[in-house]
Amino acid sequence: MIAARLYWVGLIGCGALLAIAYFYFQQKLGLAPCPLCMFQRGALLGVAFFCLLGIFFRPKKVGSKLLAFGAAASSFIGLLIAGRQVWLQHLPADKVPECGPDLSFMLEMDPIFEVIQRVLAGSGECAEVQWTLLSFSMPEWMVLIFSVMVLICLRLLFRKERNYFSGALGR
Repeated sequence: MIAARLYWVGLIGCGALLAIAYFYFQQKLGLAPCPLCMFQRGALLGVAFFCLLGIFFRPKKVGSKLLAFGAAASSFIGLLIAGRQVWLQHLPADKVPECGPDLSFMLEMDPIFEVIQRVLAGSGECAEVQWTLLSFSMPEWMVLIFSVMVLICLRLLFRKERNYFSGALGR
């Protein structure tokens, strides 16, 4: 039943992170999310989706492995995106790419794969550090959070299923 608890922890954790991002950072502090931040939120939604599926369906062996794989993939994608933003934030000022159009404009004007490619390339607004806690920027905290999520998902993915009845039946 460890998996069932972790699904709840994952869903509540992702929901809390998304709520904090929107209600505190975006609404209260007025920090507009950059395109890479929006993609990180999408990765959190992906993890939350797989956790929700785990809560509703309570899958057994193969199903739980598929859900763990999906959550691990979403977490890893979030980790890569957050890592890219940390890299952009640590570039010298003369190497930071110029700011581009906002995400909603790009989605209206360009095909989705071009938008994804442009967003992942990063822009000047993604390199700006708008908030820190204990001298770590928001993307640096997200690298830590996504790393923990990946490790938990990998633990679920590679956990051996115990069959408590196999010993009793074999005797």
